[in-house]
Amino acid sequence: MIHSSAIIDPSARLADDVEVGPWTFIGPDVEVGPGTKIHSHVVIKGPTKIGSHNHIYQFASIGEDCQDKKYNGEPTELLIGDHNVFREGCTVHRGTIQDNSITVIGSHNLFMANVHVAHDCIVGDQNILANNCALAGHVHLGDYIILGGFTAVHQFCLIGSHSMCGAGSVVLKDIPAFVMSNGNSAQPHGINAEGLRRRGFSAGAIQNIKRAYKIIYRQGLKLEQAIAQLDPLVAETPELQLLSDSLKASSRGIIR
Repeated sequence: MIHSSAIIDPSARLADDVEVGPWTFIGPDVEVGPGTKIHSHVVIKGPTKIGSHNHIYQFASIGEDCQDKKYNGEPTELLIGDHNVFREGCTVHRGTIQDNSITVIGSHNLFMANVHVAHDCIVGDQNILANNCALAGHVHLGDYIILGGFTAVHQFCLIGSHSMCGAGSVVLKDIPAFVMSNGNSAQPHGINAEGLRRRGFSAGAIQNIKRAYKIIYRQGLKLEQAIAQLDPLVAETPELQLLSDSLKASSRGIIR
């Protein structure tokens, strides 16, 4: 059902069962997949492709030009997967040609009220960003990450899968997979053991992830030395490959 007051560009492509609320604007070069619900007063601009069964609440702005001063109107993209929820006032911007010209949102993510996802961000699957989180440009998030309310992430930071960041944190460096952090600036505080248990990680795997954390943070090793010492644990516990990969991908350095 499309409300009579909604403004939809003739070139926009909406699946037959898409719901659009009153006073919503959908511009050209926008594609919206089946089962998606768009509430009132939403603005969606393209080029933007939105998958199936997404839920976009009122006053969200999806696919707007980015806030990078180098942006000069290039036709960059926003790609959104399936089953995401964007609560009231969320803003998601398209990419820039200084990166890969695209911002990517995976599937099954929850963006609570007033979350901002800036240009060129890459967000994986099953993440929860609580109210007023802000991702600066070029931030990469893995999967199953929880960011507490008012968390701010500096540009180009990488946040590894299954990590968790406390409310009000300021993230200035990369957060490895599985690590819990908090503070301004964010500091490590062990591993997200409870989250791992809820997701079916075995007791043995969690124990080895704790051992890996101690290698990284308790032995005074340089990052390269810690990575080398993790190799035997990775062979024993395949889940640790996520941690090893997140360390090797870090270019800003990890939180310490």
